[in-house]
Amino acid sequence: MSEHSEDIRVKLLTLPEKPGVYQFYDKNRVVIYVGKAKNLKKRVNSYFNRNIDHGKTKVMVNQIYDIKYIVVDTELDALLLENNLIKEYQPKYNIQLKDDKTYPWICIKKEPFPRVFKTRRLVKDGSKYFGPYPSVRVIDALLDLIRELYPLRTCSLDLSAPKITAGKHKVCLEYHLGNCLGPCEGKQSEEEYSIYVSAIENIVKGNLLEHPVYEIYIDHKYHF
Repeated sequence: MSEHSEDIRVKLLTLPEKPGVYQFYDKNRVVIYVGKAKNLKKRVNSYFNRNIDHGKTKVMVNQIYDIKYIVVDTELDALLLENNLIKEYQPKYNIQLKDDKTYPWICIKKEPFPRVFKTRRLVKDGSKYFGPYPSVRVIDALLDLIRELYPLRTCSLDLSAPKITAGKHKVCLEYHLGNCLGPCEGKQSEEEYSIYVSAIENIVKGNLLEHPVYEIYIDHKYHF
């Protein structure tokens, strides 16, 4: 434990048993690690209540000078907030989450009835990209939530107005399962679909969180 072990012990006793994100600070008040938890008290105490075999974790625990935490409503909120704080502070013990080139983004494709999907490739076609996310697990949880809330198409068909009017496409199994409302046959208007897309943008921007994820328009220059 750190040189301020008594202070740390008091903090460990007062942690809430709620979902949230915790931050470990070193003696220079620098964030050295950010983590998420379904139960903050149980997770953070686990660093101090057991024999840690992993060398890097043991070194990190010995450097902990202070602990701070943020309580959130759900585990999904914790996943998203963890990602945002890692990107903001770049903690040295979150090295495996730092490489923006290897972690996925959520893409809202620039096309009629835009698809929403994860990708590791940023294509210069005017699509919107949100992220990057620290792991596939994080992004899959968010996309699962989006699909539960909004019926979106997943096909790669050309859904331009002339093709739909000409009857070039037929609804697929996703329509019959209720996962898509059949824009390919004109069963859903582009206006209605755009309402879903706007709501999804609000979700992936993290507007309900204090620290929103990055949004970039890939046909423009951007900076982090």
